[in-house]
Amino acid sequence: MPSFTYKARNTRGELLTGKLEGGSEAAVADELLRSGLTPIDITGTTAKSEGGSDAGQVFSQLFEEKVGEADLMLFSRQMASLLKAGVPILRALTSLAESSAHKIFRAVLLDLREGLSSGRELSTCLRKHSTVFQPFFVNMVRVGETTGRLDDVFMRLFHHLEFEREMRERVKSALRYPSFVIAALVIALGVINVLVIPAFAKVYKNSHAELPFVTKILIGASDFTVAWWPWLLAGLVLAVIAFRWWLRTTGGRYLWDKFLLRVPIVGKIVHKAALARFAKGLGMTYQSGVPIVQGLSNAAQVVDNAFIASRIEQMRDGVERGESLTRTATTTAVFTPVVLQMMAVGEETGELDRLLTEIGELYQRDVEYEIRTLSEQIEPILIAGLGGIVLVVALGVFLPIWDLGSTMTQK
Repeated sequence: MPSFTYKARNTRGELLTGKLEGGSEAAVADELLRSGLTPIDITGTTAKSEGGSDAGQVFSQLFEEKVGEADLMLFSRQMASLLKAGVPILRALTSLAESSAHKIFRAVLLDLREGLSSGRELSTCLRKHSTVFQPFFVNMVRVGETTGRLDDVFMRLFHHLEFEREMRERVKSALRYPSFVIAALVIALGVINVLVIPAFAKVYKNSHAELPFVTKILIGASDFTVAWWPWLLAGLVLAVIAFRWWLRTTGGRYLWDKFLLRVPIVGKIVHKAALARFAKGLGMTYQSGVPIVQGLSNAAQVVDNAFIASRIEQMRDGVERGESLTRTATTTAVFTPVVLQMMAVGEETGELDRLLTEIGELYQRDVEYEIRTLSEQIEPILIAGLGGIVLVVALGVFLPIWDLGSTMTQK
């Protein structure tokens, strides 16, 4: 029987890992649920049989069409509408599968229908497709099944996914301009090093004149680049691969996300976007009837920042010990005093879900403002940096020419 490794949380929100044998991922998920655990990730550990077939599978996965966020948004919106209209869930899945133009997602929907037909819960069937449905999505569907408000949960998931995509696009747009300028600068410096400086170096060599220190540095860097460019290119490629691999590790992702929060200007946007996702996610789960401890675990999965996620898990641990949400949020040092005050008011008045949603909207407006003013904040830095580089290159290239001109004039 196949063996599977799993990650799950108990009723106290503690993360547990282990191995189980089962006929499929769904069977293992059922066993964990019967044990009172909430599965987060289930992965098969059986050895692959044929190396050639594995290579072919990896190759095909590189080019197969992925199920995107837009597909999940459409699925959530349509499921909410169909269930609210009283359409049975099996018929709803059949209709969505028949109308889906996405081959992979159509197969997923058909598998969900088969799982429901065999008596499994929808959340269990969703968990089987962990690459398509994230733990937050699955946990929310399970809440909908428990409370009997599945249509309402799907509509909230649609709004949540829409909000997630909007925030992600805004952060990307904020990073696009400085990334483009830096890339253009690197290309320009490469062209100067490989083409421009060597041409001037030949002129300087024939003159047999003493070169300024700046010019010597530029010529030395140019000679090194021209002589070793294949190794430099290979080193750059290896560095990118190593960096991407490092980001896949838990420690690497944590350190990188922590570093991003400290980057001037951009760090504020990343920070506020993550907290907006946290507040919106926690508000939605709490409004759906999820206990605050489980809600914090779910919210930690959607912030898209490992450092802030670890702080949210610290909040969960504090709430488990009996501390208030506001007190635990204060110890994390990631929330502003205004937001902490709103949390305190929400706990006192019993309207925490509404105020969490308002906090999310507050951070969202802050992100929108930061992005609108990003160019105004970053342009002086870019202009100063570009000006400094142009000054160094200009001095290195033209100082010897001026010296040669002065020497010839004196003669």
